Amino acid sequence: MDLLAAFLFQLFNWSLEHSVVLSSMKAAYITPTVKKANMDPTKPKSFCPISNLSVASKLRERLVCQCHQLVTYLKTNSLLPDLQSVFRAHHSTESTMLKVTSDILLALDSGNLALLTLLDPSAAFDTVDHATLIQRLQKSYGLGDIALKWITSYLSGRTQYVRTSIITSKPSAVLFGVPQGSVQRPILFVLYTANILQLVKDHRLLPHAYADDILGVCRPSKTDELQHRVSDCLDAVSLCMAANRLQLNHEKTEALWCSSARHQHQIPTTPVRVGCTCHCC
Repeated sequence: MDLLAAFLFQLFNWSLEHSVVLSSMKAAYITPTVKKANMDPTKPKSFCPISNLSVASKLRERLVCQCHQLVTYLKTNSLLPDLQSVFRAHHSTESTMLKVTSDILLALDSGNLALLTLLDPSAAFDTVDHATLIQRLQKSYGLGDIALKWITSYLSGRTQYVRTSIITSKPSAVLFGVPQGSVQRPILFVLYTANILQLVKDHRLLPHAYADDILGVCRPSKTDELQHRVSDCLDAVSLCMAANRLQLNHEKTEALWCSSARHQHQIPTTPVRVGCTCHCC
């Protein structure tokens, strides 16, 4: 490794100075893996595509993203969503559960009811529009010059091919999505979808982004009003996601009323409308 360090140092510096990511570092090979041992290996839907990038590519990304550059810039300027867990240091599944549980318990202790909605985007990482992402990085987060050009080069001209122990397919262009298996994939997706959190706040609801949770709180006499407000918010979120080439999976989106035993009888009997369907647990 010591022999490679000097070479990698020069290669990474050249990439950053010239805002160019080599094509060889933008090629991913996909290994089809059976999702579960009991699934039929003769059917394509039984497989999960695992995308792999070169080690050198991941090392370079870690220098850009994690080693006090992109993430530090975003933190220093308070540009990261305050209610975004996962993909960030000290923001994990535990922090999400603590925050959401605390909000619900505070609502119940105050004699209110809470409506928790769990959103499910479909293949969200794979449908990110590169042009929209670059524009958002520039206008919303102030990236420019070398940094923006480097990320543009990083996203463009990517290819992928399927590789098995027997055969390798021809490379195909990757026109959308943030690269699977890359170090920068999570943070770029967070920045791409951050406007959805503000949209939820505009509907006077509490958002938390991990599984894209939305929490609404109301007095027992206002449950119908809250239910309509959540449905209207979900419509707006769905439209916003569609405008950004994302899709809300209405079938897997769930709504859960939370109340104390004293107020259970005041939970609406009609399900929450999510798009064209209704959900309530």
